[in-house]
Amino acid sequence: MPLKKSTPPSAISRRSFIKTAGITAAAFTIVPRFVLGGQGFRAPSDKLYIAGIGVGGKGQSDISSFAKSGKAEIAYLCDVHDSRAANSVKAFPKAVYYKDFRKMLDKEHKHIDAVSVSTPDHNHAVQAMAAMQLGKHVYVQKPLTHDIYEARMLTEAAKKYKVVTQMGNQGSSGDGVRKLMEWYQAGLIGEVNEVYCWTNRPVWPQGIAWSDKKTAVPADLDWDLWLGTAPYKEYVEKLVPFNWRGWWDYGTGALGDMGCHIVEPPFRVLGLQYPTDVTASVGSVYVDEFKRGYFPDSCPPSSYTVLTFPGKNGKPSVKMHWMDGGIQPERPEELGPNEVMGDGGNGVIFIGSKGKMMCGTYGADPKLLPTAKNKEDKTPVTIKRVPGGAEGHYAQWVEACLAGYGKMEVSSPFEIAGPLTETVLMGNLAIRSFDVRVPKADKPDQFDFPGRNIKLLWDGANMKITNFDAANQFVKREYRQGWKLGA
Repeated sequence: MPLKKSTPPSAISRRSFIKTAGITAAAFTIVPRFVLGGQGFRAPSDKLYIAGIGVGGKGQSDISSFAKSGKAEIAYLCDVHDSRAANSVKAFPKAVYYKDFRKMLDKEHKHIDAVSVSTPDHNHAVQAMAAMQLGKHVYVQKPLTHDIYEARMLTEAAKKYKVVTQMGNQGSSGDGVRKLMEWYQAGLIGEVNEVYCWTNRPVWPQGIAWSDKKTAVPADLDWDLWLGTAPYKEYVEKLVPFNWRGWWDYGTGALGDMGCHIVEPPFRVLGLQYPTDVTASVGSVYVDEFKRGYFPDSCPPSSYTVLTFPGKNGKPSVKMHWMDGGIQPERPEELGPNEVMGDGGNGVIFIGSKGKMMCGTYGADPKLLPTAKNKEDKTPVTIKRVPGGAEGHYAQWVEACLAGYGKMEVSSPFEIAGPLTETVLMGNLAIRSFDVRVPKADKPDQFDFPGRNIKLLWDGANMKITNFDAANQFVKREYRQGWKLGA
């Protein structure tokens, strides 16, 4: 799709603004904030000028939600796949369209206040960092990054460049997680030292071999730009727009897809930070009798990880259990036989010294167990709610960007989202270590798997596994030539 030649409203110069300074205040809405006086300045009628990178699917709903706030102008659209971007192009006809985010930022950065990133996981970090280094506020879909190293770098960059950040785990703005926090802080379930999290994902193929059938690249897809940081491979059918989630080069599997939504409630309620160790086991795929398939490029069909977090103020450590692929924890005795556990497909159960509580995806529908306790609950509201709850996550970020760095609270700034993402990716590090293999010394056609059946010890400050060095290859990957994180 060719770029539009018309100059967007956000391209009005400071000189032309000064010449027309006598016009009514209503006209101020077509002048970007950088013209009015920099990041810290806010006019009463000001709007946030946003560029969307990845504007199909979830990206489409993201930018639409920003626009619904009434205080955001979707000024630029960027997508490598024209047909996927078509609905957004139609919805925002005044927005200028690009395929390459680098060209967009290079040419238009003076006309952009903030950037929304809703692309596949493997390109999140380079796109967000490029925007942050230009002083742009950023909203990045979950998981924040593909790698642990990338998450740490974005967390540090948010402080360095003093930009407003938000990860797209909207449940962090919901009422549910705040109610869970109030119950826990009120001591209703005592001390929590064990948490169970689960999801029915993946709902895309995993535990499979990469296709050897070459398929023509769709005419409207820039395959090289889509690959971005990932190693070059020939295009295969059905990888785009969704099934990339099941391949380690691009996605982060079920844990990466849902972990930031489901792990966020215990992470916030219990004030967790970096784990100290992790174990993992994964579902098996057998390709013949007693012959287990080996598909290291593909995420497994199911997994079970256990992460340990240090206790605070001398208290015992906290164990977090993660299960995906339809595996669920033992049903609490306090839950009635016909009552749904979590929300059915996903959920969280907190095991406390005095009781239990649970919730569904995004921390929604929190319940004390047994559920009869909820009718008697009179715990006071002590934590401020986000207007609009989970759906207010978008407007909250827009308002904070307009106010300027450090002026307003957001629910999932990178200082919280970064460590949360690192925790999720620690589980993936253990899952991927499960497939590390080395030839047997006496039988080179057979293999040992030294990453299985062990506990991986994590040095969070230095981002390093201390007892199995082969696992550290999953902390930071090598980008394809021509790509790097930051200028």
